[in-house]
Order: sequence, then structure tokens, then C-alpha cells
Amino acid sequence: MSKSFGVLLVSHVERVASGLKQLLDQVASDVTIKTAGGTEDGDVGTSFDLISETLESFEEDNVLCFYDLGSAKMNLDMATEMTEKNVEILNTAFIEGAYTTASLLQADVPLDNIKEQISKLVIKE
Repeated sequence: MSKSFGVLLVSHVERVASGLKQLLDQVASDVTIKTAGGTEDGDVGTSFDLISETLESFEEDNVLCFYDLGSAKMNLDMATEMTEKNVEILNTAFIEGAYTTASLLQADVPLDNIKEQISKLVIKE
């Protein structure tokens, strides 16, 4: 299952996203994990274009997405409307949700079981 799903990390700061990817790579080396952090010019913020490009770059048809702040989710929502990929935005604590999901994908845990495991990390909107 680790190759059935990719993981996208969207953060307002490129180094936050890449640092989290570095951590996840330690527990989920067989899972494709990509980042869309910051803006194209390296500023703090998020970019619809960067998120869209990164989503399209996945070989996997299924992408699980995590974000750090509400405006990142807004750009992520828009990008998901423009892709043919099966994208699911998981509204969890950014680090804990992504870490738990990636490690369970690595262990080939079914998606329903992963969602059950991360349900305690869901952020109420």
C-alpha cells in the first residue's frame, strides 16, 4: 500500500515542510512524500501554483495531504479541484498526523484503519 498513496506536506515555510519530510523519510522510506512549502520566491506563505505542480508530479493516483495553517488549506482546496488525482485533505495536527499516516502507510495499514488511528488528531473546524 505504501506505493498506492503519496503524501503531500503543505506549509507556509519551505524549511518546515522539508524538515517534516526529512523526519517522515526515516519512518516511511517506501512512501512518496513531497512538499509544497512557502512561495515560489522563497517567502513565507503558500502558493496555489506550487501546490498544483507538486500534486501533479506524483506518480501515485492517490494523495493524502497535510497542511499547517488555514490559508494553506484554502490553496490546497483550490488545487484539488483542478486535478484528476484522488486527493484527500486530512485535517489533523500537521506533524503528528503526517507522521502517523506515513508510518502506517509504510506498514501497509489500510486507509480506513489509518483514519481511525489519526481521528484523535483531527482539528475541529
